Amino acid sequence: MAVYGMVDPLDACVSPVKRLRTEFTCLFAEEAYQKLATETLEELDWCLDQLDTLQTRHSVSEMASNKFKRMLNRELTHLSEMSRSGNQVSEFISSTFLEKQHEVDMPSPAQKEKDKKKKPMSQISGVKKLMHSTSLTNSNIPRFGVKTEMEDSLAAELEDVNKWGLNAFKVAEFSGNRPLTVMMHTIFQAVFTDLEILAAIFASAIHDVDHPGVSNQFLISTNSELALMYNDSSVLENHHLAVGFKLLQDENCDIFQNLTKKQRQSLRKMVIDIVLATDMSKHMNLLADLKTMVETKKVTSSGVLLLDNYSDRIQVLQNMVHCADLSNPTKPLQVYREWTNRIMEEFFSQGDRERERGMEISPMCDKHNASVEKSQVGFIDYIVHPLWETWADLVHPDAQDILDTLEDNREWYQSTIPQSPSPAPGEQEDSRQGQADKFQFELTLEEDGESDTEKDSGSQAEEEEEEEEEEEEDNSYSDSKTLCTQDSESTEIPLDEQVGEEEEEEEEEEVSVEPCNVEEEQPADT
Repeated sequence: MAVYGMVDPLDACVSPVKRLRTEFTCLFAEEAYQKLATETLEELDWCLDQLDTLQTRHSVSEMASNKFKRMLNRELTHLSEMSRSGNQVSEFISSTFLEKQHEVDMPSPAQKEKDKKKKPMSQISGVKKLMHSTSLTNSNIPRFGVKTEMEDSLAAELEDVNKWGLNAFKVAEFSGNRPLTVMMHTIFQAVFTDLEILAAIFASAIHDVDHPGVSNQFLISTNSELALMYNDSSVLENHHLAVGFKLLQDENCDIFQNLTKKQRQSLRKMVIDIVLATDMSKHMNLLADLKTMVETKKVTSSGVLLLDNYSDRIQVLQNMVHCADLSNPTKPLQVYREWTNRIMEEFFSQGDRERERGMEISPMCDKHNASVEKSQVGFIDYIVHPLWETWADLVHPDAQDILDTLEDNREWYQSTIPQSPSPAPGEQEDSRQGQADKFQFELTLEEDGESDTEKDSGSQAEEEEEEEEEEEEDNSYSDSKTLCTQDSESTEIPLDEQVGEEEEEEEEEEVSVEPCNVEEEQPADT
């Protein structure tokens, strides 16, 4: 036994053994846990490698794209139910930014005869020969690539070439209406060591070259030569690429002549991938891919996106050019409004051509009833804002100023929408329920689907009750009597409400009521 104040020798011998055993057990357990954790991480790495080999990222992006399309369709349905102008905006967004199967009428024999008189399809119509000399010998190249008497003003404007919100209209004014040549000449002053950047800049320069001012759907519906040549698939985008690369074959126009064969092939592939991605019907697929990339960046430990393969790199370049293509609403308001006016002119011109041909006028192309303000608000809410919001997440925080300008411009156009007359009391609740907020990624389809079903079933039950009440009122009305009181007032008393007092009323009428001239209502058909 241990005595108070003294240590038992037996306990003194046993305690170190217990401590050693406990420490050994803890050490063994810790090593086992570390080994298990290491093995688990190795298994996870193997699984990720297998998933990457199977290219499941494309499947995830495809699922995201389908989800976004369903969400956008639902939002556009609500928008179209609100008003006539809302229906036009929803039709425009749906027909422009969602891929759909096109219905094509085969050309008539008369059209075929006209086609025979045209030039061969192998000749690219948009390629024109240079009007100036192609020889660079003994010639002085202007400072900005074009001759202009306003060189100093142009130089001052081009100081903002790397800033967002550059006024391209001022550049056009100072350069003799050749802003693209000036911009490209200024950018190419730098020494490009990155082939991808060069491909992105070249793709941006040619992505709308020789644009006819009409949409892909117009070319398809009219059985145009371009639609036939490119099999109704990204007609304009394929044409821009063909014209752009064909121009390189002109004398002294091949800016890539010093590249190796492999570099030229790589550049051509990248340019084709980038320009084809500017087809607005591919918008939802691009957005889904970009959103998937952003979420991948968020869940990684470093928070840095590793662009270690061609697919990821070209995806960023595609979305970058696509963002630039949809950047007008993010520009300063005066520049944005100028672009809007010019684009609407192009839309209305297409609408006039469709009207002359007896075709159905495309959404937002009818100058007689198009709502420009509402179209811009819907364009921002459903297309531009989701795209730029996702891009801002990818490059956070560098695009925050752009996003702020976009939201300010949206509020300005919202404030300019003409106020419609106030709805009737019965319609006010329906209009409140039909109002749609901004497009949000967090919307749940299943919950909304259930609520819509419940609303539909409830409304059907209410309609049935109203029909039954109307039938009862009709029956009671056919059995009603018209009475005349001593004050010469006519009163309708339905029998079904006066069953208990019917006999007493008839006796009172015979005794006390004098005849009076009252317009009797025609009895209901029996």
